[in-house]
Amino acid sequence: MNEEEQVLIHCLYFTASRFARNITKLADKTFDFGDLAPSYLYMIMIVKFHPGITQKELCHKLSIAPSTSTRFIDKLEKLKLVTRKMDGKLTFISLTEEGEKVYHQFRVSLKELFNSYARVLGSEFSKDLSKMLHEASNNLERDL
Repeated sequence: MNEEEQVLIHCLYFTASRFARNITKLADKTFDFGDLAPSYLYMIMIVKFHPGITQKELCHKLSIAPSTSTRFIDKLEKLKLVTRKMDGKLTFISLTEEGEKVYHQFRVSLKELFNSYARVLGSEFSKDLSKMLHEASNNLERDL
């Protein structure tokens, strides 16, 4: 292995970015939700798991800024996939009936996505890699 390959292979930033591009390509082939990017679909899933979740809790669970969540929620509300209720300074988010349908379609797509990369990487390796990346992200977020 030459010096260039060693540097690239041992650079987590480069390797993670490369992996993110590849998994994004695979997800783009799998997910067919019109103009809804996967980030919106994950927001719908979190709202499904936590009906009436506050916007602040949603930001925390998705590791996104409040301004980003406002933009996402605005779009999902415009598409009639979520409702937003204000109570004082708190904003509570819930799925609509149409949002429930999108959630169920998304779960099917998530299984298809897992099967696609598990065919290449192996099922156990895929689960282990996902878990390790999740833990690494949590550790980095705590330290940043």
